[in-house]
Amino acid sequence: MAKLSPEIRATLSYQKEQLLALIDEAKSIEFIILEGFGENERTISTLEQLTEIAEQARTRLSQLSTLHLRLAEVQPTIPADLLRLMNEALTNIQNRIPAKEAQSRRN
Repeated sequence: MAKLSPEIRATLSYQKEQLLALIDEAKSIEFIILEGFGENERTISTLEQLTEIAEQARTRLSQLSTLHLRLAEVQPTIPADLLRLMNEALTNIQNRIPAKEAQSRRN
């Protein structure tokens, strides 16, 4: 695999872990709500929001994993456009995760 900088590798691993944690948290809260209150008029909006948060995180995780795989297959060096895509994806996720975490906790 063409080598990513240690900073990008660390950021990539960290962001993947954050996305997995966000999915886990949203699904855990969703389960607690369903077990405690069921699906009804009072809970349906919150349950839908939690499902959306988990789905967005899953999509981002999938995108990062696909980019990571593409980078692993590139030799001998990483093309600038592929590296730019990875950096943009990481920046996008870094900017969105705190908001999604806060939204998940509010629900």
